[in-house]
Amino acid sequence: MESLLQTVLTLLALPEYGLLTVFVVSFVSATLLPLGSEPAVLGLIQLNPASYWSVIGVATVGNTLGGALSWWMGYGASRITQRKEAGSAHGRALTWLQKLGPKACLLAWLPLVGDPLCTVAGWLKLPFWPCVAYMLVGKFLRYAALTAAFFTGIRLLH
Repeated sequence: MESLLQTVLTLLALPEYGLLTVFVVSFVSATLLPLGSEPAVLGLIQLNPASYWSVIGVATVGNTLGGALSWWMGYGASRITQRKEAGSAHGRALTWLQKLGPKACLLAWLPLVGDPLCTVAGWLKLPFWPCVAYMLVGKFLRYAALTAAFFTGIRLLH
């Protein structure tokens, strides 16, 4: 198993698989697994500045699809679990999310809370496609702002 993982990681690190690497890392990082996509996105853009919009697009799609998977995981979990009592802090958060609806998924880009937010949106059975649309917008804006800030900072240092 370890050699298979090493082979996959070696393949994904090759320059000709750069966009695939960004897609996979962005997808996985949008799930509840602890992984960040920013180093892969910034690294590939640094290596090939002409691919800026391709990298941003692929990262956005991968991260949005990972968020959609989290939504479906939450939806599945809602079918097999009981909801918390409405008076608890969790209950108040759930009530807030229900009031906000799919627009809450615009915050899916936030560190620490964004990925669970997608899962909870599915658990609350918020409408799938509007949630995905808001995830897409939020994640795109995050990658665009992150890369712009990073490379502006790099230029200022030189």
